[in-house]
Amino acid sequence: MLSFFKVNDPFRLLGVVFYLILLSLVYLLLDPFGLTQSQLSWLVAGERAAMGYLPFHDIIDDSGALSVAVFGSLDYFFGRNILVYELLGRGIILWQAIYWNVILIRFRVFDEVSYLPAMVVVALFHFSFDMLSLSPALMGSCFLLLALGQLISLTVLQKESSESTLLIGLYTGLAVGFHSVFIVFLPYLIFAGIVISGFSFRELLLSLAGFILPILAIGTFYFWNDGLWNLIDIWPLSFLTPRTAYQSLSSWAILSIFVVGLAILGYFFCAVLRGSTINQQKQRQLLITWLFISSLELFLIKDQAGFQLVVLIPTLGYLITQFFHFFKRALPSNLLFLLLTLVFPVICGWYWVIYLEKNPNYLIQEDKPIETEGGVMALQNDLSPLSNSYLDGPFLNYEMTRLFLKREKSYRQKARLFQLLETQKSAKVLDPNGEFEELLRQFPVLEEDYSKSGPGEFELK
Repeated sequence: MLSFFKVNDPFRLLGVVFYLILLSLVYLLLDPFGLTQSQLSWLVAGERAAMGYLPFHDIIDDSGALSVAVFGSLDYFFGRNILVYELLGRGIILWQAIYWNVILIRFRVFDEVSYLPAMVVVALFHFSFDMLSLSPALMGSCFLLLALGQLISLTVLQKESSESTLLIGLYTGLAVGFHSVFIVFLPYLIFAGIVISGFSFRELLLSLAGFILPILAIGTFYFWNDGLWNLIDIWPLSFLTPRTAYQSLSSWAILSIFVVGLAILGYFFCAVLRGSTINQQKQRQLLITWLFISSLELFLIKDQAGFQLVVLIPTLGYLITQFFHFFKRALPSNLLFLLLTLVFPVICGWYWVIYLEKNPNYLIQEDKPIETEGGVMALQNDLSPLSNSYLDGPFLNYEMTRLFLKREKSYRQKARLFQLLETQKSAKVLDPNGEFEELLRQFPVLEEDYSKSGPGEFELK
């Protein structure tokens, strides 16, 4: 099987497609996981966007504006059809695998031309079940990968690089628009451009201008919709909320022992035992720095779940491919390749089934139906009540909502809060921690519209 992908034949990519289809059929037919809290929050944000409500302006949530636009479009056409999101996620994974393989071949990152990187990348995406579905991190990582491809091109192309430097910034800015935490890659862009790719001051400014363009476009859209001030006011809260550990760091460490071991061996082989050209040395520096910045990004995430790990895959795929290129003993290398591509996805899937049975908070509990003719607003971390209803109110991300409600507010901010509650009245409010009850005391006009129907529950009169 290993030798099949080592042949310089683009049709070997059909094997990658078949491999992904096979694993997808197993996952989708068995369906051992169900809907996660994060997935439901993106679906609900998309629903509200399809109704005309803007993130950060009408919805208190941390999903990137461009991600919400995509989820809103999908909701308009498909509603909550989870299969669509699963298939789109796998389509993006296949594109990333093929694109990354093409980049590594085109710019001679390896001495050997093969289609192993695509296969390795697809296998690594099966580290966690929630890496396979459409997510803001997965969409944003597409543009980060495009930016990385442009950076790698600068290590070998001896020509005017203005277009590449502009695209590097543009792609990174778009990635931030999809997943805000990807802003951590801006320092990487500056460092890699100056130290490794040799940016001139003009090229650096051009790249920064490219980065700012998508941000300005998003800001202009909000300005046209009278929401720029709210975007500036609420967006920073997404970096200040406490972390929610849906998956433990120890579980990540246990499952990653095998792939990290292969990556370390791959780095040792390519950096110590095998000679490299100057271009290959620059490329290796770019990718190792990428791995370092990607690891730092994990300290900024607020939802500690597997889908956040997608940014680590390009470098890990590169290093593991180096190992298989260098290690020539047929039997051990074929055995390790089978372990990576067949055993590794199975073990990871089995592990998460066992883990989630003991730690079910990440999954939506469908045994919590809400009886109401209208929408629901749940001021709590568990979004399960929205699985069979819809959000009717401004508060989606509970931790951001807590910060928003607790902080001192100017008269303008209080007026905006009242406007949000007045224009988005929910038929039923779940308020186990008393935040909504405190709001009703602050705004007596709203208190007249609600009655307490139970402990921590309010209904619209």
